[in-house]
Amino acid sequence: MVSKRAAIATSLSIAVISLVYWLFATPRVADVVIPATAESIERGRYLVVAGGCVSCHEGTEHPRSLSGGLALESEFGTFYVSNITPDIATGIGGWDGRDFLLALKHGRSPGGGFYYPAFPYLSYAGLTQRDALDIASYLRSLPAVEFTPSSHRVPWWLGRWTLAGWNKLAAVTLPRLPEEADGKIARGAYLVRTLGHCGECHTPRSILGVPDRRREFAGAPLGDGEVEAIDAEALAGWTEEDLGYLLFLGVKPDGEFVGGEMEKVVEHNTSKLTLEDRQAIAAFLKRR
Repeated sequence: MVSKRAAIATSLSIAVISLVYWLFATPRVADVVIPATAESIERGRYLVVAGGCVSCHEGTEHPRSLSGGLALESEFGTFYVSNITPDIATGIGGWDGRDFLLALKHGRSPGGGFYYPAFPYLSYAGLTQRDALDIASYLRSLPAVEFTPSSHRVPWWLGRWTLAGWNKLAAVTLPRLPEEADGKIARGAYLVRTLGHCGECHTPRSILGVPDRRREFAGAPLGDGEVEAIDAEALAGWTEEDLGYLLFLGVKPDGEFVGGEMEKVVEHNTSKLTLEDRQAIAAFLKRR
């Protein structure tokens, strides 16, 4: 007969193994083909613009490329933006469709490792599969640039393995956002919450760095300053037309122009959106 002590040890071992698997198992993502049609590449180009990729990934050593290198300062350390050109050695040239879906929608590397949430995968998780693959199609069409950004500078206790628990905590604590019934507002929600990942800067976070979506777009600290709120209360005196001008020209209702990081967002991203998409963003933000 198996002793009581052995049975307890076996049960504990099974529990530990199950917990480790639950925390670290690579998400199941099907093998998919990255399209290479002119339509997919063009759609991907627009999605990369809408997704704000240029604002962070524009090369510090190789301008006009997406070879990265920008230093993102945060209270958790300094994170250096990656090279997303199709270079085999230093970029994403060796990635297949599954790798792109793992990265964009789950924050995992091709080998199953964890990306730090300086890469906004919590927002990109809502991407449709078609959009994610069209983004991949466009990125794969770009010139390859060989460049390795600096290594992240983080505290000793913030290893990538800690993201296993952080991701589960985020999954448990982030509320499920209601779906918008109006087509225009739903498009705006997708552009703001998912592609544009506006909440990554404009939504406050808990002490552990998890976005507090109960206060979505209520503003948040950034370095020595503050990112402005863009929730219903903050925008109460704005019209949809005011928001449209801000997104296109970077000008506020009082005639002042945006500055700082938002200036780059307008220049590289929102000003290049279609009029319909800017109107959808404005409608969504005013809907709140």
